[in-house]
Amino acid sequence: MGAEGRRGAGVWGRAEVRVRELGPELVGFATAGVCAYAVDLGIFVWLRGSAGMDPISAKALSFVAGCSVAFLGNALGTYRRRTFRASRLRQCGVFFAVNVAGALVQLLCIAVSHYALGLTSPRADTISGAGVGMALATVLRFWGTRTLAFGTRPSQGPADDRPVGARPVEPVN
Repeated sequence: MGAEGRRGAGVWGRAEVRVRELGPELVGFATAGVCAYAVDLGIFVWLRGSAGMDPISAKALSFVAGCSVAFLGNALGTYRRRTFRASRLRQCGVFFAVNVAGALVQLLCIAVSHYALGLTSPRADTISGAGVGMALATVLRFWGTRTLAFGTRPSQGPADDRPVGARPVEPVN
């Protein structure tokens, strides 16, 4: 095999290592997210049903509860071993801002689908908000949570505790 083949294997090898390193983080993030979603949905249904609250107030309260669960899950679980550059209070504020941005992405997807494209059925709204919007918002939330809310100081801590992007790059032979 020539130099081209070896270089290609190195790129794929590094990608595989990066995916393997991100795996536990993705699982932790997803676990916190599923728990947060369950709390959000459960509280929303309860507030709308037996509590008789209006939908906007119910959603606002359930959103705050869900975000709180997601923050605690990520702070005490997924990112607990990181050395942080910000206080927990600042992390919490940034985390909530990232989650509000994710909610706005979902609303934007519904608005574009419903008003700009004229897809006005309940099914179209569900697909654009809970399908496309949720997928895009999840990518934004993962990046924002990892980078902005729970970003680390690259120069501190042992190499294994640093995020993948902060580890020194080793040359490929």
